[in-house]
Order: sequence, then structure tokens, then C-alpha cells
Amino acid sequence: MLKLLLKKQLFEIFRSYFYDAKKNKARSRLATALYIGLFVLLMAGILGGIFTLLAVKLCGPLAAAGLGWLYFALMGLIAVLLGAFGSIFNTYAGLYLPKDNDLLLSMPVPVSSLVAARLSGVYLMGLMYSAVVILPAVIIYWVTVGVTASAVLGGLVLTLLISLAVLVLSCALGWVAAKISQKLRNKSLVVVLASLVFIGLYYFVYFKAQSVLQDLLANAGTYGAQIRSRAYPLYLFGSVGTGSGAAMLAVTAAVAALCGLMWVLLSRSFLHIATSTGKTARRAYRETALRRRSVDGALLHRELAHFAANPAYMLNCGLGTFLMPVCAVAVLWKGGSLFAMLDALFADTEGSVPVMLCVLLCCLASMNLMTAPSVSLEGKSLWLMQSLPVEPWQALRAKLRMQVLLTVPPLLLCAVCAAIVYPLGPAGLLAMAVFAASYALLGALAGLTLGVKMPVLTWTDQLMPIKQSAPVMLTLFGGMGYTILLFAGFLLLPGWRLGFAGYAACFAAANLLLCAVLHRWLRKKGAALFAAL
Repeated sequence: MLKLLLKKQLFEIFRSYFYDAKKNKARSRLATALYIGLFVLLMAGILGGIFTLLAVKLCGPLAAAGLGWLYFALMGLIAVLLGAFGSIFNTYAGLYLPKDNDLLLSMPVPVSSLVAARLSGVYLMGLMYSAVVILPAVIIYWVTVGVTASAVLGGLVLTLLISLAVLVLSCALGWVAAKISQKLRNKSLVVVLASLVFIGLYYFVYFKAQSVLQDLLANAGTYGAQIRSRAYPLYLFGSVGTGSGAAMLAVTAAVAALCGLMWVLLSRSFLHIATSTGKTARRAYRETALRRRSVDGALLHRELAHFAANPAYMLNCGLGTFLMPVCAVAVLWKGGSLFAMLDALFADTEGSVPVMLCVLLCCLASMNLMTAPSVSLEGKSLWLMQSLPVEPWQALRAKLRMQVLLTVPPLLLCAVCAAIVYPLGPAGLLAMAVFAASYALLGALAGLTLGVKMPVLTWTDQLMPIKQSAPVMLTLFGGMGYTILLFAGFLLLPGWRLGFAGYAACFAAANLLLCAVLHRWLRKKGAALFAAL
């Protein structure tokens, strides 16, 4: 029973490798093997290679200074963090709140077997992510210091202890996430904000990592003495990898105690969490007047509600809406020094900085791709929209208005903030604003046109039309190509002779012309295609 449940758990995790959601059928053996090979290449080759280079950089200096424990403490903490982050969402969705809880609990399956199978899945996922970090670290240490019995035993024990620590941490964080999710109302917005915070922290750590590593290697002795005196458990944790017997016994006992405590708590609370549906607020009925909307207003409200209810839709196709206000504040804060540096760098080509600002606005606007998958996201419910007493063009226009409404106002805010910091002048600001608005409108129309001509309506997972459909890919790469043309045309071609205002006006006129062509096509042929889907 346990083996069968574990096989089911792993198949659910790697379901996309065996099942094609786009075609709604199983993949061929060759396709499955290729997907698995690509996954192994990404995990072991790319991600493992990154941490191997980090281990090579740290191991030699720290081992030579007699601080091998500090090396293992650093790499071990990174392994624990990566393992916990990689498996926490699997813990939340696969251990506490999976969709098949009611089905499995209604069958003659012991609760202990169900908990053990799901814990095994969480453990294997955590082991996979943590091993990408700690195994290269252990091997590099053996190569640098030498292969001895104590070093081999310490490395293997440390790998095992880290995987168990990741399991405990993932279960704890997954439990917190499950309890919070039951009390949240607007989960989609919270997921988007949490994802944006994580992205910001990632880039902050990425840009600070080099200076932190240099400072650590330069002052390794000082930091090592402070950690050993103020954080002795961390010293014991790192000493396990060097082969210290006392450290192995102490840390093993601590991790075993945490695992036992986790099993006891999970066994007692699993049924309560798995069968709970969260608190339902009770409200007394109050008679209110129903707010009437126009047809266009109701359709627009429907599109906005669909967008706000889907975190994947917001993150993958509406990221620019969240980043534009951040960029506007960043321009007001640090834009002066940056623009002065760019002015000095491109002093020979007047107008280069405003063109770069337009490139930045294009990049931000290109992150909004709501219209490209909007037709495909109707899926099998498309007939509901087609059966409404509305014209097909009205339904398409609502999708178009949603992207324009969520893109143009924050985009113009960025342009105004840039004009406050950089002296564009009235003509330059007008040219930039018209260009930005026309580009945003062109992107929305192009995405909707491709969405109507190449819809994908047979999906079983919404991520497929959002991340893998042809309209999204073509709109995204088309925006990149447009941005490259804008920048190269000014610097490499004689666009600089027109000046910024004239150059931006030419592109804005071309944008508006293309917008008129696409708009006319959508109103006539596009609406007919949408009605016939």
C-alpha cells in the first residue's frame, strides 16, 4: 500500500513529464525521456554546476585556514534553504491540502500509510533540491582535503541530516501556509505579492553575493571565531561534515528528536487539517439596490475579475502593472545620478537617454500580455460568452480594454516621473507619452489578434495557454524585437539626426497606423473568427 501511494504521489509531482495537457493525452516514451533528461540537465548540470563553482571558491581558502566547519556550515545552510523552498509548496499542496484528500480518506487506507507516503514524497523532493548543493560541496571537500574515513562518513551523515532537517522545516512551513490559506479571502493577490517579494529578495541577494563572499574570505578567521562563540550549534552543524564524532552524535540526536516531534504532531493534526474547509463567515442578509452596469462595463468587469482570480495569469501576463509603480519610485529616487552617468557616456549622441527611457517603457509594457491568452483561457466555457446577447466585437473589446486600462496609466506615470528627474521639455514629454501609449495599445491589439487566430481551447491546465501558447510567445518575442529595433535605429542607423522628439514621433505614427490596421481586422474578420470558434 505504501509503495502504491508513494508511486501515485511522485506521478502527481512529475505529471507534466508523462501527460500532455495541451493534447489531453499521455506523452510518448521518447518525449518523456527527453523531458526527464532536460530536468536532470537543469538540476544537476546548471544548478549543480553553479553550487559546484561556489564550493570550489570557498573550500580551498577556508580549509587552508582550518575552518572546514565554516565551509560546511555555509553550504549546509544554503542546502537547507534551497531544499525547504523547493519542497514547501509541494508540502502545502501534496501533504496538507491536496484535492484527493476526501477520496483517499473514504477508502480503506490507514491514515498512517497515507501520512507516510506523503511525507516520503516531501522528503524525496527536499532531498533532490538539497543534494544539488551539499553533494558537490562534499565532493569538492574530499578532493581538496583528501579522502579519509572520517571525512567520507561525515559528508554522508551531513547529507542525510540536511535532508531530514529540510523535511521538518518543509512540514512546519507547509503547515503555516495551509493554516493561512484557510483564512485568506483574496489568495490570488497574496500569492502575487509574495512572489514579487521573493523575486526582489532574490535579486538583492544575487547582486550582494559577490561582495559578501569577498568579505567573508578576507575575514574568515574573525567571522569563524564569532560564530563559534555566539552560535555554537551552527559550529556543531558544520563540524559534522569534517568528520567530528561528537558533532555527529549531537546533531543526529537533535534532528532525530525534531523528526519524532514532527511525526507525533502530524499524526494528531493531519485529519483535522485535511478535512477542514476553513471558517465561513456568517452574515445577515441586508437588502441593497442592485448596481446595474452597461454591457461593456459588465464584460470589462468579468475580464478584470478573471484576471484578479488567477495568480499565474497576473504574474506571467501582468507583471508590468506591478513593476511600473516600483520603477517610477526608483526613477525619482536614483534616476538623477543614473541619467547624469548616461549623459556623460553618450555625450556624442544627443537624445540617447530619452530613447533609453522609451526602451525601458517598452520593456515594462511588454510584460503585460493579458490579451494574448485571453481567448484561449475561455476554454470549454467559450460557448457561454458566445451564447450571451452581445456582439463578438464587444467581447473582444472588453479583453482589449482590460490590458489598456492596466498598462497605459502606470506607463504614463513612469514617463511623468522620468520627466520630473530628466529635462525632457514639453515636446519631449509629449512625444514620449504618445509613443508609450501607442506602443501599449499596439501590444494589446497584436496579442488579441494572435489569440483569435491561434487559440488553444483544449487545455486541462490554465498554465498551458498562459505560458506555452504561441500567441504569448510571439507577442513576447515581438516586443523584444521591437525594442531592439527602437534602440538600434537611433544609435546605429541615422535616427539620431531626427532628434528624440522627431524619432519618437515617427515610431508613434507607425504604431498608430498598425493599431488602426489591427483594430479594423479585429472588428471584422477577428470578430467573425471568435464567433465561429
